Amino acid sequence: MTMSARFAILFFAALLSACASRPPPPAPVVRAPLVFGPSQTFSPAAEDVLFRALGLVGTPYRWGGNTPDSGFDCSGLIGYVYHDVAGISLPRTTREMIGMQAASVGKEGLQTGDLIFFATNGGSQVSHAGIYVGEGRFVHAPATGGTVKLDSLSKAYWQKAYLSAKRVLQPEHLARNP
Repeated sequence: MTMSARFAILFFAALLSACASRPPPPAPVVRAPLVFGPSQTFSPAAEDVLFRALGLVGTPYRWGGNTPDSGFDCSGLIGYVYHDVAGISLPRTTREMIGMQAASVGKEGLQTGDLIFFATNGGSQVSHAGIYVGEGRFVHAPATGGTVKLDSLSKAYWQKAYLSAKRVLQPEHLARNP
């Protein structure tokens, strides 16, 4: 067998073995984190609201409930957290909360501790509320038979139902970047 014939056989064998090998696994998809506003330095009050709200995840829902022992509805949860950790008394219903004199906040400017309001019954009347905890997520007491939960504003349901937000913790209480 000539040298060129050996070379050709080796070449084709290498080519066939390369074709028979498995392709490399696909590169993992890296998604940028969902960010709804500028990063912020937490104030002690906002941090307390964040941790208290997250600590209540799993508490049973109860219409009219406003304590961990009795369970919570959405406005009862908000009122409890703000009174317990910040000493702030809020109105009892979502309709009263959305109408209170507090700074309105755009979706892109949400900060930890802001109240967010939804129209879950269709239309434009408020029927639900939660506490924004950062990174596009909020804590709320959603419905009978459920529990307090951490949810994402990026879900289509919440995007469609979103109405507005209010800042209860005033800017003078928030830490500022130097």
